[in-house]
Amino acid sequence: MRTPPSASKPWYREPWPWFLMALPLTAIIGGAITAWFAVTSNDGLVADDYYKKGLAINQTLHRDEEAGVLHLQAALTRSDGGTLTMRLRGDFKTYPQQVQLRILYPTRAGKDQTVSLQAVAPGSYAGHCQTLSRGKWYLILEDNAKTWRLLGEWEVPQTRTVSLAAGDGKKVM
Repeated sequence: MRTPPSASKPWYREPWPWFLMALPLTAIIGGAITAWFAVTSNDGLVADDYYKKGLAINQTLHRDEEAGVLHLQAALTRSDGGTLTMRLRGDFKTYPQQVQLRILYPTRAGKDQTVSLQAVAPGSYAGHCQTLSRGKWYLILEDNAKTWRLLGEWEVPQTRTVSLAAGDGKKVM
């Protein structure tokens, strides 16, 4: 006995062509979404003047060496209200009246802050910073003349007190 031939359906009524077309279509949609994110978001990692920053590395290393010659050490403490207090020690004839603390987020330059710390006593400084988000922050402490600098890393909110020391120039640029 013979079975009668079944009536074939048109191709668009079969599931397999749609399944096979869905795979490349999802790749195209995923690529378009990725391209949209790449165009609309700012990564903040690439500096416009990278060549000038590269040339300035030797000057930066000189500031680290100067901090080592002066035997500089600093301890920075943050209170809940954002008040920063710092104790600076070193071989100074006279302590500076003001120092600059740069608080840098590793991946987003828009979160960076510069805090001016004023002397409240010889070697003691105070200032105020905005609220910092959780994570690792890099600290650069320097005098106004930019003759020396101290480096440190700060884990917010785990660490309330951080030590800053003369660096080797590799941690923070």
